[in-house]
Amino acid sequence: MSIELNTNDGQVTITTDVIATIAGGTAVECYGIVGMASKSQIKDGIAEMLRKENYSRGIVVRQDDDKLHIDMYIIVSYGTKISEVANNVQSQVKYTLSQSLGLSIDSVNIFIQGVRVAKD
Repeated sequence: MSIELNTNDGQVTITTDVIATIAGGTAVECYGIVGMASKSQIKDGIAEMLRKENYSRGIVVRQDDDKLHIDMYIIVSYGTKISEVANNVQSQVKYTLSQSLGLSIDSVNIFIQGVRVAKD
């Protein structure tokens, strides 16, 4: 799936993988995030952490009419306030996608897949 933008100079097509990679990179830079988790793989209650090149496996980008919705599956650091971390990720992802791609994001849904002790 891709999103098409019409500009004065022509047409721009942005794939959902690009949106997911930018959103994932933004999320892991936020305080309290240990990493991204796969949206479909939870074994024995343990979420596998994704590496940078696989961020799109932990993010679902959906388009309903002209609205974009992003579902993010993350792993948070132990001892952080989960609601604040999730709120920070939501606002940062919306801002970054708006600034870098010119996209208006309707919702960013956060799914906490695990809590890990961060390595110092």
